[in-house]
Amino acid sequence: MDSPPFHHPISIRHYLRPGDVGYITYLHGILYAPEQGWDHTFDSYVAIPLAEFARWQSSSERIWIVEREGKIMGCTAIVKFSENAAQLRWLLLHPDLRGQGLGRRLVKEAIAFCQDAGYSSVFLWTVSTLPIAAKLYGSVGFRETEKVTHELWGSLVTEVKYELALK
Repeated sequence: MDSPPFHHPISIRHYLRPGDVGYITYLHGILYAPEQGWDHTFDSYVAIPLAEFARWQSSSERIWIVEREGKIMGCTAIVKFSENAAQLRWLLLHPDLRGQGLGRRLVKEAIAFCQDAGYSSVFLWTVSTLPIAAKLYGSVGFRETEKVTHELWGSLVTEVKYELALK
């Protein structure tokens, strides 16, 4: 079955503009607080590494910023973890864009980027309360490798690590 067409044109860019780090952090906060029950400490979890990424981004790293009518509506990024491993981070889509295949497109583009960059593996951390994301990751070859439950972001959170071998 084909995905429904987007109601407004979507664009994706691979560079940061002034204000993007703050807005991406804000978007994570305002979407995940009501959806997941997380508090303001989640903001720093997003903001600190995102700011470092913005400051030191290399050619073996990339960001995908999803915009609709000039407004950021989602993102993801590949961050270098080691010479051979990359981390998929900050995958998020505004609820208005979910369920249309855009998340799958972002993840597939990120995997292709990792392959082109010469990484031998890519991993990500997510939470157990995002089953649709888990299904997406599994459908493109990621396998669950670790699970940790702890107090985090004002809630009891089960983080799940997924890994994908590229070579």
